[in-house]
Amino acid sequence: MYTRRHLVLWTIAAAMLAAQYPAPPSIQVSGSVKQALTLTADDLAKMPRSTVRTTRNGMETVYEGVPLHEVLKKAGAPQGSELRGKALSSYVMAEAQDGYQALFSLAELDPSFTDSQVLLADTANGKPLFGAQGRFRPIAPKDKPGARSVRMTTKIEVVQLRK
Repeated sequence: MYTRRHLVLWTIAAAMLAAQYPAPPSIQVSGSVKQALTLTADDLAKMPRSTVRTTRNGMETVYEGVPLHEVLKKAGAPQGSELRGKALSSYVMAEAQDGYQALFSLAELDPSFTDSQVLLADTANGKPLFGAQGRFRPIAPKDKPGARSVRMTTKIEVVQLRK
């Protein structure tokens, strides 16, 4: 029979083990989608991949990751012929761990509407993103200031405006 002391020791051991082996970084996809998702780097590695190049302050960076429309497709966000009427008033909010947020219209992420690709990057110049960059970040290579390249992104939410 376990005593209260045993339970306390098991709880402490479990907490120490969890601290030693933290959960892998993930990104949540939620909102006006058919299926909310939590994706890890391993999940993204199994999805269609692409690369984009950016040049900021005279420095070129090659990012690799999953086109954001593929992530949204996996979650069941409206795309292609479904992107009509009310669905066209939808936007995608990328949110960082520190609360920073940036928006994309759902249509600007859809390849049937535009040829501008926004990537959910997980590597830069062949190395995984880490530290102050966070593990994931959307990259919109045609954005001049790069303000929507949300570092430390932890959440992607699809929101449909209501009138």
